[in-house]
Amino acid sequence: MPSGVHIHNVRGQLFAAAERVLVRDGPEALTSRAVTEEANCAKGVLHRHFTGFDTFLTELILDRVHGIEDRAAVLSAAAGTGGVVENLTEALRDLFGPVTVAIVALIIFRDGLRARLRRAGLTGIPLVMQATSALAAYLAAERELGRLSDDTDIDTLAPTLVGAAHLLFADRTSAPPRTAAIRRTVNGVVAGALRPPRA
Repeated sequence: MPSGVHIHNVRGQLFAAAERVLVRDGPEALTSRAVTEEANCAKGVLHRHFTGFDTFLTELILDRVHGIEDRAAVLSAAAGTGGVVENLTEALRDLFGPVTVAIVALIIFRDGLRARLRRAGLTGIPLVMQATSALAAYLAAERELGRLSDDTDIDTLAPTLVGAAHLLFADRTSAPPRTAAIRRTVNGVVAGALRPPRA
């Protein structure tokens, strides 16, 4: 795109372009040039809106973090409806889509990015931590409603679910896991905490 042509929602277009490069080519291929070429815009556009490429990546991840936090509220609101295993299965399919898996790989790949994210207040591995918090809040709501046993160890269940799901989704070169495989994993993790439906 020639310089001087107005681009609507520059941040959103650049973020979407970065995500496409990540999913298609992996973290090692993600450069400012790759992003602007994917977005079909002039090379200087990214640097006119961000102070540097690491700042751009930090903002991309913060945007994704906010998205997970928004979805966490929706998940918690679903407590008491549907089945617990089904709700968790759908949540994990949503939380561990191809973009999230690719961004987690990016965070692990770039040491400097992890340092910037820590300075921005994000601990551990961002996105994974927010996914764990989302599931923990949902499980706590289900325990409060009596659909999980009173002694359910949420601090163990939530990270176990996230870790197991990440292993299922982590291979970028294969198709995403089937719903049945996710459901089987979820059931294996939470079966002991489920209470039978009330009559």
